[in-house]
Amino acid sequence: MRYLIISDIHSNLAAFEAVLADAGYFDQVWCLGDMVGYGPDPNECVERLRDLPHICVAGNHDWATLGKLDIKDFNPDAQKACLWTREQLSPSNWAYLEALPESLAEEGFTLVHGSPRHPIWEYMLSPSIAEANFECFDTRFCFVGHTHVPIIYRHYPQNPNRTCDVLMPSPDARLVLGENRLIINPGSVGQPRNGDPRASYAVLDSDALTLEYRRIPYPIEVTQERMKKKNLPARLIIRLGYGW
Repeated sequence: MRYLIISDIHSNLAAFEAVLADAGYFDQVWCLGDMVGYGPDPNECVERLRDLPHICVAGNHDWATLGKLDIKDFNPDAQKACLWTREQLSPSNWAYLEALPESLAEEGFTLVHGSPRHPIWEYMLSPSIAEANFECFDTRFCFVGHTHVPIIYRHYPQNPNRTCDVLMPSPDARLVLGENRLIINPGSVGQPRNGDPRASYAVLDSDALTLEYRRIPYPIEVTQERMKKKNLPARLIIRLGYGW
C-alpha cells in the first residue's frame, strides 16, 4: 500500500493542492492533524481532505478552534488566527474536526499530532523527549507532526550509551525503515519551519517499508494575498516566505 503522509496543513490550500499534484498515486492519506489555524482556507482544506480516502488525528490548532483547548498559551497572532478560524468553520467541518481521535494505529504505525505521550500538545524537540516517548507506543513506528520540521528519531535500546539518535532527511531522501523503532515527522505542508518555504510531506510504501521525503514549491504569494484579504496577522503572512 502507498500512503501519503501529511501534517500541519494549517488552512493553506495552495500548499495542500501542490502536494496532492506532486504525490502521484496513493491508496490513502494519513494526516497528522492541524488541518486548520494560521491560514486563510480552513473550510476548503478540511473539505479537500474529506474528499480523499484518508484517516486523520486531531492537532492542537484543531482543538483550539473548537474550544477544546485553552488558547492562552498561543502567541497573540496564533490566538487571532484561531478565533478567526472559529468563526469560519461550517457546521459540517466543525463536526468532522470534533470527531477526530487523538491517536490511531494502522499497519504497525502509530499516528499522533504531538507525541505518543501527549498526542495533542507535546513538541518532539530533542532526543531526550523522543527517548521517553518510545515507551508510550506499542507499534514499531510512529508518525508525529506539530514541530513543522522533517526529522526522524531512531531507537537503540540495545546500546546503553546511545539509546536514541537523530536523522535529518534531505528533501529527496528515500529511506528503508530497517529494524529499529522510529519516530518520524514528515514536516509541514502549510507552514514549514526549517528555513525551507516549500511544502513538506512524505510517501510511505508499507509493503517495501520505504519512506520518501519530498519538498515541493507552491504559490506562496497566493496564500499570502488571501491572508491579507482576511486581515490575518502580518507576521503570519510574512513568515511563509521564509519557511519559519
